[in-house]
Amino acid sequence: MNALFARHALLAGGWERDVLLEWDVRGDLTKVAPEASPPLGVARVDYVLPGMINLHSHAFQRAIGGLTERAGSGPDSFWTWRDLMYRVANRITPEQMEAVAAQLYAECLRHGYTAVCEFHYVQRAPGGHLYGHPAETAQRIAQAAREAGIGVTLLPVMYAYAGFNDTPLRQDQERFRTDPAQVLRIVEALEPLRGPQLEVGAAPHSLRAVSASQLRELAQALPAGRPLHIHIAEQQLEVAQCVEATGMRPVDYLMEQVDVDARWCLVHATHLSDGERDRIAASGAVAGLCPTTEANLGDGLFPLSPYIAAGGRFGIGSDSHVSQSPVEELRWLEYGQRLRYLRRNIAVHGEERDVGAFLWQQALAGGAQAAGRRLGVLAQGRRADLLVLDSAHPNLDGVPPHEVLGRFLFSGNDNLVRDVLAGGHWVVQGGRHKAQDAIAQRYKAAARTLHAH
Repeated sequence: MNALFARHALLAGGWERDVLLEWDVRGDLTKVAPEASPPLGVARVDYVLPGMINLHSHAFQRAIGGLTERAGSGPDSFWTWRDLMYRVANRITPEQMEAVAAQLYAECLRHGYTAVCEFHYVQRAPGGHLYGHPAETAQRIAQAAREAGIGVTLLPVMYAYAGFNDTPLRQDQERFRTDPAQVLRIVEALEPLRGPQLEVGAAPHSLRAVSASQLRELAQALPAGRPLHIHIAEQQLEVAQCVEATGMRPVDYLMEQVDVDARWCLVHATHLSDGERDRIAASGAVAGLCPTTEANLGDGLFPLSPYIAAGGRFGIGSDSHVSQSPVEELRWLEYGQRLRYLRRNIAVHGEERDVGAFLWQQALAGGAQAAGRRLGVLAQGRRADLLVLDSAHPNLDGVPPHEVLGRFLFSGNDNLVRDVLAGGHWVVQGGRHKAQDAIAQRYKAAARTLHAH
C-alpha cells in the first residue's frame, strides 16, 4: 500500500494528529485523513511536513561552490564573481551539466527540497553554436531530475543582450544567446516531457538582457498559465543603469511593459522603492528570495517586513547553490531581517506569531505558485511530496508539534530530514539518497575534468 501514518502532520491549517496519508501510482495524494486509526502494515512516523520548493536554481553553478572565495586586487562584487562563473559556463559539456545537476538535486532532496525551478540559460555549445536539438541542455537537466527523483519546472531563458540599450553580448555570453522564437522552440521541444513531475515555463533573464519588445513577445506567446520568472533589481548598479536607460526603476519599468500577475516570479527584487515593493505585493506575483546566494554575492537584503505587511507572497531558492538547505535559506532570511531592523522574530503576520511556522508555510505557498505545479500542501489531489523528520534526534526528541518547526529551522546544523517522498516515491531513506553513490561518482568525474588546468 502507498500509505504512511503520521502521529503529527503539518496540514494547511496547522498541525493535525494521527494523519493517514495515501497516494496513487501517479504520485498524487488520494487521502489525507486526520484523527485516523493506524492500519495494519502501514509505517508509522512522528513528524511529517510538506516538501519545500526550491524556486530558483542554476544547477551548473553547483560545480563552482567554494571556488570563488579568493579576493582580487580590487573590490570584489557580483560582477567580478560573474566573470569567474562564466569560465565554467563556457567549458561545461551537456554530459557534465547532467552529472552536476543530478548531484545537486540529490543534495537538495536530502535536505528537504522536493521540487525545483531550473532557470536554465546555458543553451548553446561552447563557442555559441546551436546544438542539433534545440533543447539539448534542457533535456539533460530533465534527465538529471528524473534520476534524482525531484520534481522540476524547466525555465528556458531568453538572453539577447549584455546590457541596457541593446548592448551586444560579450564573447563569453554567446552560449546564452536566445531570442523569443528560439526560447519558444525549446519550450515546444520540451512539451513531450510535461507531466506530473515536470512543468515548462520560460524566463526573460533580466531587463538588461532583453528588449521591451522581446519581453512582451515572450510573455504573450507562452501558453496560458505557464510560469514566467525574471531576475530583477538584484544589484544597485543594475538599478542605476535601468533608471539611466529607461527613466524608471526596474519593477516599475517591468510593470509598464507586461501584465505582472500570479504566474510571475520576480527573483531577488532586492533593491526596491516603497512603491515597487507594494506593487509586487498587489500584483499577486511571488518574490523569489535566495538569502545564501544574495549574501555570498553581496547583493543586499530584501525588505521582508514591510512586504509581509503589504500581503506580499514569497518563496526561497538556492540559486548558485552555496547551500542546498531550505533550513539555511529560511534561517538567514529571518536573521538578515533581524540584523537590518535590530530586533527579533520578524517573519510573523496577523495571528501567526511562530516564525518557523510562518516561514515554512509561506515559502511552501510561494514556491508552489512559482513552480506552476500542485505542490506545497498535504491535501487530496496535490503531489505526494513530504518529509519525515528524525524524531529520534536530540533536537526533536519528545518535542510537541507546535515547537517542531522552530527546532527544525533554528536549532543547530544537523540535517533533521530522515526520509523524503517525492512524487509518490521514497527517494531518501535514513538520510541517504537512493542513488547517492552512483550520482556522486559521476559528479566527481565531471568535476575533475571541468576543473582540470
